[in-house]
Amino acid sequence: MIINTGARTDTVQYYAPWLLRRFEEGYVLARNPLFPNKVTRYQLDPAVVDCVVFCSKDYRPILPRLHEVTDRFNTYFYYTITAYGKDIEPGVPSVEQSMETLVELADQVGPRRVAWRYDPVLLTPTYTLERHRETFSRMCDVLAPHVDRCIFSFVEMYRKLRLNMPELIPLSVEDMDDLARTLGSVAAEHGLWLQTCGTNGDFSRYGIHPSGCMTLDVLGYANGVEFRPLRHRGMRAGCHCFEARDIGAYDTCPNGCRYCYANRDHRRAAENHRRHDPESPLLIGSIRPEDTVNQGVQRSLLAGGGQRTLEW
Repeated sequence: MIINTGARTDTVQYYAPWLLRRFEEGYVLARNPLFPNKVTRYQLDPAVVDCVVFCSKDYRPILPRLHEVTDRFNTYFYYTITAYGKDIEPGVPSVEQSMETLVELADQVGPRRVAWRYDPVLLTPTYTLERHRETFSRMCDVLAPHVDRCIFSFVEMYRKLRLNMPELIPLSVEDMDDLARTLGSVAAEHGLWLQTCGTNGDFSRYGIHPSGCMTLDVLGYANGVEFRPLRHRGMRAGCHCFEARDIGAYDTCPNGCRYCYANRDHRRAAENHRRHDPESPLLIGSIRPEDTVNQGVQRSLLAGGGQRTLEW
């Protein structure tokens, strides 16, 4: 199975001691976001966890001890660095600091295991097409030699975003085409593999590869292992990534990114962050009398022998 540590929150940036403790103790509990009284237990055991996937906007808190995980598990790292400043991403380090940290991460784990996420791509009166061209080009100058690929997606215009970012310019088909052409040409100049995320749009005419940023092929190549050929449904509409089990929780990231889909309310996220106990097996809070805890089905997906299944 694949464990994802950061799709619901930035676990690395804000909860690194808890995350490392969970790997040290060998298990973690995750609360079901739709049915809060249901809790799933996952063994953090290389025998059944084939790869640990990280997603973060700041790896500095975990870098000194990251080897505690990478020495035991196959891993892959998504590092989100965008063109935006504190006006949109108030809790995120500067572009310069983020690039510095990505290079340090790649030096530690190897470029094949690091993907740069430049998303979501959005337009405002400040963040124009030309601003994206200039910033993306400057970032490619630094990052292209240190990453496996770059992944981008266009912002999704859901209702909450229209309230949080009234200055946002809705992307037309022509806007998306212009942005894709711009990013594609810059990536080509730097010899950088560029692909989309969560969209079925075809931008291959600009040298952009289709969605599928967390596939078994990608994870296998990065770690020098081979997975069995398995069919899967993707994580959501337009997504071609392999299913993973997330151990984080929504409404827990204090970064305050105005486009964030994982926080319903930034005040709720700040309150949940204050409730965090680094010693609890749950990211937020602890097991309650009304909770039901079940062992998750964990099955190795690797090709060859030695496969093990946990289903308690």
